[in-house]
Amino acid sequence: MLWRGLVGGMIVETDVLYSYVKESDWLKPVTLQLMGMIEAGVLGEVKVSREALHELYYVSVSEGVTLDELLERLTALTLIDNLKFVETSWEDDLLAIAIMKQYGLASIFDAYHAALALKLGEEIISTDKVYDRVPGIRRLDPRELVKINGE
Repeated sequence: MLWRGLVGGMIVETDVLYSYVKESDWLKPVTLQLMGMIEAGVLGEVKVSREALHELYYVSVSEGVTLDELLERLTALTLIDNLKFVETSWEDDLLAIAIMKQYGLASIFDAYHAALALKLGEEIISTDKVYDRVPGIRRLDPRELVKINGE
């Protein structure tokens, strides 16, 4: 069954991307399936904020990942078919800060992903329930998305 979002397209959040590039992670089996679905075009073009690359840098370095390994991981993500990195603007910066203030998001990166979802009117693929606080955003749990498409 091909998943058709209620509002159109989808964006993917960093928790999914990080799980995919790590050697092991509790979500890894799901993210392997999900990224395979994206690569195959099952979900159409899936977008991701360019800010995800910055977030991946900070998380990876804090976990001891070398810059060589990080470069390899980020390059692999940018080469995935049907995964489109979307540029951010100063308007996106302001919207992200406003979302942090209004809905109590603690992470600027979560706020960037929320801003992109609102700006594009798209659903967000994430396990992070923080997005459930923001009106106008529909969060898709990747475990459910993979299960729906596997049936």
